[in-house]
Amino acid sequence: MNLDELVAIDVHTHAWKSALRVAEAPSEQQAAMGRYFRYQPQHQTVPEMAQMYRKLKMAFVVFTVDAAKEPRKITNEEIAELAHENPDVAIPFASVNPHRGAEGVAAAKRLIRDYKVKGFKFHPSVQEFFPNDRLAYPLYEAIAEARLPALFHTGQTGVGAGTRGGGGIRLKYSNPLLLDDVAADFPDMPIVLAHPSFPWQEEALSVATHKPQVYIDLSGWSPKYFPPLLVQYANTLLKEKILFGSDYPVMAPERWMEEFDKLPIKPEVRPLILKRNAARLLQLG
Repeated sequence: MNLDELVAIDVHTHAWKSALRVAEAPSEQQAAMGRYFRYQPQHQTVPEMAQMYRKLKMAFVVFTVDAAKEPRKITNEEIAELAHENPDVAIPFASVNPHRGAEGVAAAKRLIRDYKVKGFKFHPSVQEFFPNDRLAYPLYEAIAEARLPALFHTGQTGVGAGTRGGGGIRLKYSNPLLLDDVAADFPDMPIVLAHPSFPWQEEALSVATHKPQVYIDLSGWSPKYFPPLLVQYANTLLKEKILFGSDYPVMAPERWMEEFDKLPIKPEVRPLILKRNAARLLQLG
C-alpha cells in the first residue's frame, strides 16, 4: 500500500455481497437501511469495492457483522482472502459475536493467525450485548494480545430503523460510555467509537479525550449534520484521534468527502482526519 498516493483511508465500510455466491436480493433489513439513509445502497463484492476505491485513490477497511438475527451473506474468511488479493487498497477486519463464547475466541485467534485480519468490528445493538459485559472479555483479550484495534458501533443505528418495533434492535447497548470500562480494562487495545454517537455525543467525546487509545470515526452521517461540538473537538483536542469513515454502502464516500470539504476544519487538521490518523492506528507505515 503506497500511502503517498492515497488521498484518504475509509475506516468503515461493509461487505454485503459475496463473490462466491449467485447474486441475491437485498435483505429486508438492508432495504430498510436504504430507506433510512435515503440512498440506494450499492451491493458490491470486495473486489468491486477495491476497484471503486482504487479510482478514488482511497484505501478502505472492510468487514461484515456477525449477527444472530440475520445470517451473513459473506464470511470473515472470504473478506480477508479477497482483501489480501487487493492489498493496495483493501484492509480486512473480522467480526465475531461475543455470544459465541470459547468457540468465538478460537475463531478470532484463527482469523488473526491464518487470515491476517487487521482488526475487529462489533455492533452491540445488533449482537445484543453490553460492551462492558464480561462475556466479551475473553474475545477482547485475544484482540489485545495481537495489538489490533476493535471498532464498535455507537449511538443510534439505521439497522431496523422505521420497521416494526425497530426490528427488535435495542439502542441501549450502544452507549459509548459503556466502552470507558473496556478502555480502562484493555489499555493496549485501540478502540474506535464508530459514528457521531447520537444521542450520546458528549459521552463519546469524553471517553476519547480521557482514554489515550480511543478514537472516533465519522461514518454513517452526512458531515453537514455533524454536531458543532464534534467539529470543535475534531479541530482541537481530538485532532489526532478523529477518523474518516463513510459507512459504505449506505453512504457514498464521494458524498461524504464533498460535504466534509464544506466544514470549517483547519487545513492542517484535514489530512490527519482523512489519512494520517488511520495510517498510524492501522500501522500502515
